[in-house]
Amino acid sequence: MLVLWERGWKILFDALEPLTDADLARTVTIRSEPHSVMQAISRQMAHYAYHVGQIVYLAKHFAAAKTGKWESLSVPRGKSTQFTADVAAGRRSQR
Repeated sequence: MLVLWERGWKILFDALEPLTDADLARTVTIRSEPHSVMQAISRQMAHYAYHVGQIVYLAKHFAAAKTGKWESLSVPRGKSTQFTADVAAGRRSQR
């Protein structure tokens, strides 16, 4: 699965790499609607984020079914105050 993941991102970056500043202002049509190339890239990145969310949702489902638990990828529910205190104290980064 990781090979497919990496292959997909390589396709994206290979498509972005040759773009010039002039290309970013060009207009492309997506579903009969005009977009600047920059708008089209932003739209596509939002689409990718949606699919990554679907992958995480499925991973949580299958991990919970197999092990009964899932480690949060962000600040765990109910732990925001502790996380903020840890960041302020230098015990963890905000990444």
